[in-house]
Amino acid sequence: MFTIFKKELFAYLNSLVAYITIGVFLLVLSLLLWVFPETSVLDYGYASLESLFYLTPYLFMFLIPGITMRSFAEEKKEGTFELLVTRPLTDWQIVFGKYLAALALVLFALLPTLVYYISVYQLGTTLGNIDTGAVIGSYIGLFLLGANFAAIGIFSSALTKNQVIAFAIAIFLCFFVFSGFDSLSQLLSLQKFDGVLINLGINEHYQSISRGVLDTRDLVYFISVIVLFLSITKTVLGGRKW
Repeated sequence: MFTIFKKELFAYLNSLVAYITIGVFLLVLSLLLWVFPETSVLDYGYASLESLFYLTPYLFMFLIPGITMRSFAEEKKEGTFELLVTRPLTDWQIVFGKYLAALALVLFALLPTLVYYISVYQLGTTLGNIDTGAVIGSYIGLFLLGANFAAIGIFSSALTKNQVIAFAIAIFLCFFVFSGFDSLSQLLSLQKFDGVLINLGINEHYQSISRGVLDTRDLVYFISVIVLFLSITKTVLGGRKW
């Protein structure tokens, strides 16, 4: 598994795709947080990073599919997937290796945003006048959200040889799992199940963790979604044996 992880990570870092994708993500996020008046933290009147944790999930819907779209799709297109599966590796090792490499890039994308926290911490009228506990909780929520989206992206890439199609499928699935259940709960015919539907979506659990409270139910939910999509990915890969 470590061999796959190292191979995938180096493949990402040796290509411009990862740098361009992460660079665009950070540029857009910086413009939204510091330049555009509607979302600028400078116009809040108080030290807060609410905009960061509200906007990042929607940017993740494009960033992470852009990172994961090549995971299996490129291997299948170039014919190297057959070589990969002939190695003494199990399907789970292949899936986890590629997943962990994608997750490492998500972490690389998040680390530079700590500069925003330091900036707001320093810019407050009273130095450090920011809810650090809520910020830590929100970052944990963002990382778990990124881990879920990475699992969805890996699954989408395993479905096709075309990276563009994998990218589009991943965006749709990420959006639906994040906020689609919230929209379904608003339908008149489904309103009596609104509590169940809302809890099926990621957004409810992400918002819960972002308040700075680590609830076991939320952690179990995030882990369950990751396991679900990685298990389906492993099943898709196993289909080649039939």
